[in-house]
Amino acid sequence: MSLVTLLPFIVLIGAMFLMTRSAKKKQQAAVQMRNEMQPGTGVRTIGGMYATVKEVHDDTVLLEVAPAVHAVYAKNSIGAVLTDAEYNRIVHGDEEEDIEVDGAVVPDDASSLTGDDDAAKIDLGKKDGPDDAEADTTADVKADAEPTTVDADADAAKAEPKDAKADGESGAK
Repeated sequence: MSLVTLLPFIVLIGAMFLMTRSAKKKQQAAVQMRNEMQPGTGVRTIGGMYATVKEVHDDTVLLEVAPAVHAVYAKNSIGAVLTDAEYNRIVHGDEEEDIEVDGAVVPDDASSLTGDDDAAKIDLGKKDGPDDAEADTTADVKADAEPTTVDADADAAKAEPKDAKADGESGAK
């Protein structure tokens, strides 16, 4: 066999190796995160529930999901171990005071970007009244100004009954 015929197989095997390697790294990082859990840390389960770790066992974790409400979960069901600040922000709604905004604040609309605060506002809504009548009359004038042409084929098509079949169709005249 030549190298050209083996090249696609080599590339395919290499891609599969790279994909499985990255998946194994992610899996090892998740196992390490679950093993580093300690009582008192906040966690998020894979189902999206937030709780506090009370006890850590070999394969299970005792979580406090509400005050005085405990549940036993498998370690594999822990999706993320959260920092104390992140857990308190999500669960208790605590806002961080040290949030700093870098750069300019983006406005909600583009009106502040035009620079004209006193400019007249344009109403884009439909108006009922004489403006609509003027538009109708200008359309009528334009239609009257177009030259009319008489086409023999168009006249023949008008004279033909509606239920008649065209050439090439079955039952044509």
